[in-house]
Amino acid sequence: MSKFQSLVAFVALCLSHSRLVAGAIGPVADLTISNANISPDGFTRSAVVMNNQFPGPLVTGNKGANFQINVIDNLTNDTMLTATTIHWHGFFQKGTNWADGGAFVNQCPISKGNSFLYDFSAPDQAGTFWYHSHLSTQYCDGLRGPMVVYDPSDPHKSLYDVDDDSTIITLADWSHTAARLGPRFPFGGDSTLINGLGRFAGATTTADLAVITVTKGKRYRFRLVSLSCDPNFTFQIQGHSLSVIEADAVNVNPVTADSIQIFAGQRYSFVLNADQDVGNYWLWAVPNIGTVSVSGGVNSAILRYDGADPVEPDAADPSSSNLLQETSLVPLTDVAAPGTAVVGGVDYALNLDFSFDGTDFFVNGATFTSPTVPILLQIMSGAQSAADLLPSGSVFALPANSVVELSFPITATNAPGAPHPFHLHGHTFYVVRSAGSTDYNYVNPPQRDVVSTGTAGDNVTIRFRTDNPGPWFLHCHIDFHLEAGFAVVFAEDVPNVASANTPSCTSCSVSHVR
Repeated sequence: MSKFQSLVAFVALCLSHSRLVAGAIGPVADLTISNANISPDGFTRSAVVMNNQFPGPLVTGNKGANFQINVIDNLTNDTMLTATTIHWHGFFQKGTNWADGGAFVNQCPISKGNSFLYDFSAPDQAGTFWYHSHLSTQYCDGLRGPMVVYDPSDPHKSLYDVDDDSTIITLADWSHTAARLGPRFPFGGDSTLINGLGRFAGATTTADLAVITVTKGKRYRFRLVSLSCDPNFTFQIQGHSLSVIEADAVNVNPVTADSIQIFAGQRYSFVLNADQDVGNYWLWAVPNIGTVSVSGGVNSAILRYDGADPVEPDAADPSSSNLLQETSLVPLTDVAAPGTAVVGGVDYALNLDFSFDGTDFFVNGATFTSPTVPILLQIMSGAQSAADLLPSGSVFALPANSVVELSFPITATNAPGAPHPFHLHGHTFYVVRSAGSTDYNYVNPPQRDVVSTGTAGDNVTIRFRTDNPGPWFLHCHIDFHLEAGFAVVFAEDVPNVASANTPSCTSCSVSHVR
């Protein structure tokens, strides 16, 4: 499908596989979305799959690649929705805001029986990304997968020997009930899936665990991707240290840890030196909610050295003395935060005031409810100010070429379910104050696209530049919280949006589903 055909489709639309087993696809590929019965943890249920896989196939390309992913909607199960969109998480989408995938923000959902060509480039980006549905809670039911942009000139290339399909590690929570049939705010899933496999507590049969194979003496760049719909995970590999070199597609100075707390949507690359005795070692990903033990192989996978017997390691429990601290993530380049080195030393400062009424979340007094006309299309139809843009109270217009500072104060009662991982589309931001810290770092703060807002007493603060025209979602990446309105949209450089994007339409044939 040509780009022209994709734009035509865009306007018109305004009208038992259980793990990552196939080779990578991309940068030009078809991605067929359908329903299938799968049993990744030994329990069979209907799910959303991509090219008959769950998780979805690894999508890859090299730095500078033009991605052309033709998404074909063959969904049939109304319980998990028959429309869809795909968000390419972490990509800036400069000039292609229409391809960002946010339902009712950037595009109308793709309706059943139709296709849509996501055509975008990543000229200045490389690293670890992922993709997922951005319609209601659909990605909780399976529509999620990893994505990597390789850099032939990677500054960390001398640190590892292996970086390929075999070194992807995906973490996902999994429930035995479709998301829209379960509780509005579930307390954890039934299992944790590592590379699409896992076990659930109380199972009467023993399901397979994922096995990751290494050769003694080699150094591996593992790319850890949280496909989580809700929990954060504490990840570690028994008997091995992890040298972290990337966070959310930003290269960092290597920092050693023995465990990593990873929130929904976040990614890390770490180098593992396979320098231990040949054998089998546990790989753990323990969620913060739900079943938090590793008994019987729950929340677990296996790291197996070549030559080791194909058996599970002896029973053991995780033990960490060196948890990765976000504040230790120092970027290799562009290290200083924009603006001046004082709180509020920016062009536009916004305090995000959270609240919750028992059913919905609110940001500065408004709960996000999807409009019938995507925000991008509202702008292209002539809306210019926040007052003109729907949903009312949830859209903030930001001027071009400005420095923005956002703060996320958390109290004991304003945002139940903390810590909340917040994701900003279209940008990497500077985390000048991290969760668990009262210090402000303007010299070399972490840079990422998902940040934990912490717990009571925290006031996480981020900065970014408005250098990317378009409406960009900012939302909690706990998908059940987003569904409950925990989001706002920044309409950036509104006067210059239309020149960089696609034709308009009047309304979507697929209605809001919340």
